Amino acid sequence: MNTRGLLDQLLRSGQELLQKQGGNLAGRPGGGTSGTGGLGGMLSGAGGGALAGSALALLLGSKEARKMGGKALTYGSLAALGMLAYKAYNNWQAQQGGAQQREPQTLDRLPEAQAEAHSQAILRALVAAAKADGHVDERERALIEGEFARLDNDPELQRWLHAELNKPLDPADVARAATTPEMASEMYLASLMMVDEEHFMERAYLDELAKQLKLEQGLKEELERQVRQG
Repeated sequence: MNTRGLLDQLLRSGQELLQKQGGNLAGRPGGGTSGTGGLGGMLSGAGGGALAGSALALLLGSKEARKMGGKALTYGSLAALGMLAYKAYNNWQAQQGGAQQREPQTLDRLPEAQAEAHSQAILRALVAAAKADGHVDERERALIEGEFARLDNDPELQRWLHAELNKPLDPADVARAATTPEMASEMYLASLMMVDEEHFMERAYLDELAKQLKLEQGLKEELERQVRQG
């Protein structure tokens, strides 16, 4: 599966869509999409490079673009996401005093094969975070899958995405994809960009995800600081 290429396209096109829409990704009241207005209307009118942005718009939902203008969109690429994780990880290491320092192997510093595994873990985290408030219903899942199918017609990737969208929300299951501290950091960072931290269900999901990812408290706080400053 070329998850890396799909996710990079998703973020880049999402950034363009955010600029065109003036940061307004709102759908109908109550968290869904309507067939002719809101996100449904955006989908029907989207074409070309906007398709990836439409898919991410659906994942973001209708909560005033998660009150952060769609933070996931503002970074614009996987490389930018990796650089943000690198900065947070470095800052955290510097705070450890006598702890042994090492070069963080974040997404932007990995060879292709390893970066693919990171990308799949990040996409899994994004999909899970989008479900954290329970707003993705059957119709929305079908729309999301349709948009991703337009971006990449790889049957294996489509089966994987279908399974992820239909899984019960389980932070422990999401966290199992993390095989390194850096991957865990990037997954948490991506999740932070997708949710509304003021929503108690989503805040609870984030806290449990951090626990399951075994993130040190200082690193968790540094990742949150980077997103807020971004």
